[in-house]
Amino acid sequence: MFQKVSLIVLFAAFAKSSHAFWMPFHASCKIDWNWPQNDCLFVKTKIIDQIGKWNNTNCSETEKCRYGLVSQNETQVKATHTTPVKLYVDDMTFTFNPGKSSSCQVGGESHSETWYAVLDYGTNFCNLHNLVTGAGLDKAPGYSETTSNSVCTQYSSADCDKY
Repeated sequence: MFQKVSLIVLFAAFAKSSHAFWMPFHASCKIDWNWPQNDCLFVKTKIIDQIGKWNNTNCSETEKCRYGLVSQNETQVKATHTTPVKLYVDDMTFTFNPGKSSSCQVGGESHSETWYAVLDYGTNFCNLHNLVTGAGLDKAPGYSETTSNSVCTQYSSADCDKY
């Protein structure tokens, strides 16, 4: 019993160290977006439309395919992305927070369903980012996207033209 407690305490201390982990334990990504001049209904509709456009299995040299809408309500859109070669599935959630005077803030998350996935070449980042850019939402005035390696696996090395 003492060994188990010691290991748990040691692991907890290691995990709290600011230099111990520079990315999530599991292949995943969190992104915050802001559209100061677009309302959330517009943003949500564009993301859902893009999921529909990329809901196909004809993947060529990118992974901008095999997206699927799981559910939607007033404040959330849930979707999946399946990688074309190995058919790994990632779960995505977009949470919409309307702001003042026709603005919209969105929190996006993507998590690999594969329990042992640690590294993902930035795939979870690209799952989310590609939907936003594919829908043209990155061109909106005042648009911003915020994430980092600490909450997004391999974000800084992501190649969203491929993944």
